[in-house]
Amino acid sequence: MAELNGLADDRALLGRTSTAERVSDILRSRIAEGYFPPGTRLSEDTIGNALGVSRNTLREAFRLLTHERLLVHQLNRGVFVRVLTVEDVEDIYRTRRLVECAVVRGLGEPPYAVDGLARAVADGQRATREADWKGLGTANIHFHRELVALAGSARTDELMRSVFAELRLAFHLVDDPRRLHAPYLARNDRILRALQDGDRAEAENLLGVYLDDSLKRVVEVYGRRVSEEL
Repeated sequence: MAELNGLADDRALLGRTSTAERVSDILRSRIAEGYFPPGTRLSEDTIGNALGVSRNTLREAFRLLTHERLLVHQLNRGVFVRVLTVEDVEDIYRTRRLVECAVVRGLGEPPYAVDGLARAVADGQRATREADWKGLGTANIHFHRELVALAGSARTDELMRSVFAELRLAFHLVDDPRRLHAPYLARNDRILRALQDGDRAEAENLLGVYLDDSLKRVVEVYGRRVSEEL
């Protein structure tokens, strides 16, 4: 299966004391990076063998990710990557606006540690030059993860890690990822420049408009695609 490419390489991340939490971390990252599209059935045997973990450990990891709304268990059918509703997408963006804007608003005095943001913008620019639209989507999500990380809060990072993984599920059903992500690369750069200039208020304003516009675009396209799938 193409989506399992490289999964065996993640086996080294488990170390000698593999746990369901570590397995769920790996699978969550794979979902966020687009390796497991919505509706994908996750095979216990295939994934368990690739990671070298027991069936019980894998089932516990599945349970954790089901609790995070990334997976869904269907009776007598197995475990699947969840397909979001339009209402899910709207709620994700409400959460993003509450958290991301609050992070920027709560920043202290400049200068700010924006190296991670700069790397994400550079990654997005490189992906655009190479017409790697999946890579552009990943760079876009990394930008916002780095933005949240400016809060210096492990709890906030953990919360938003799941939110961004859910968001990637919505992006999978968008028919033209280039049109979805490319316009926002320049906006990421403007937010970065505002923070480099120490203009926290401008960065928050840019971010709020960004998220509102992105919500409208994603809901429009996602709603149409979900209707087509039904």
